[in-house]
Amino acid sequence: MSRACVIVLDAVGAGALPDASDYGDEGSDTLGNVAKAVGGLDLPNLEALGLGNVEPLEGCPPQPGAPAVAGRLVERSRGKDTTTGHWEMMGVVTPQPMPTYPHGFPHDVIDPFMHRTGRGVLGNKAASGTEIIQELGEEHQRTGKWIVYTSADSVFQIAAHEDTIPLEELYEGSRAAREILTGKHAVGRVIARPFTGEPGNYERTSNRHDFSLEPKRPNYLTLVREAGNKVHGVGKISDIFAGQDIDESRPTKSNVEGIKQTEALLQELDAGLIFVNLVETDMLWGHRNDPVNFHRCLQDF
Repeated sequence: MSRACVIVLDAVGAGALPDASDYGDEGSDTLGNVAKAVGGLDLPNLEALGLGNVEPLEGCPPQPGAPAVAGRLVERSRGKDTTTGHWEMMGVVTPQPMPTYPHGFPHDVIDPFMHRTGRGVLGNKAASGTEIIQELGEEHQRTGKWIVYTSADSVFQIAAHEDTIPLEELYEGSRAAREILTGKHAVGRVIARPFTGEPGNYERTSNRHDFSLEPKRPNYLTLVREAGNKVHGVGKISDIFAGQDIDESRPTKSNVEGIKQTEALLQELDAGLIFVNLVETDMLWGHRNDPVNFHRCLQDF
């Protein structure tokens, strides 16, 4: 095989892993619950490929003669975040979970971050990104302070209104945080989360940028390149791997753009690895527990 394409539909899960209770996710079944919520999946192409062979899904019966192999994989790594999952797909197992901060970040993280960036901090707690910008956005615009928050994942997230703090300053602040968050505080990702809009109607933009830890090498990306082939990342793949072993990165602002870039690469390339992340099922609809738009997003794919 000279060419391979790996597409990750972010957060499209099919049942709970054995350690789900460690993360408060016992009984999770994203695809199954979406199917129930919309009265049955309407995904004829995925159904024909054997999606219904993965697990019982309303509206998506099993296909015994499907032309594709279907199944479920269990992570060996400890953790459930984007970095851990994508790294393991490329052969990097994370035996110890990356640090999480359900009660916010300690002074030995926040104080040097404020000193390095010259701005104060609002929030510093675990929160929904869409909710915290509504809660603190107006104060952020009035004071110029960063909105810092985290989630159940190993992430340090920095939100800033694009009219209050320029994008490049947000990215520079995120790079500073990445340099600070090392050792026992080495979170998987620092995420720049720009937003726009007016009080009560703030919206996150597509100018998000992730600053990841560097994965261990060699990994599968390394081996692909050592074999004389190139690695092409679509979406946030390059961010997840801190740019390591990515010959070409094609950042995207939507799933539709990501699919178009993938189709273009499949037309252009006879060899190499195309590694794709389509994030809208997670970023737009998964975090909001919106099964109708989650299903529509799968239909678009």
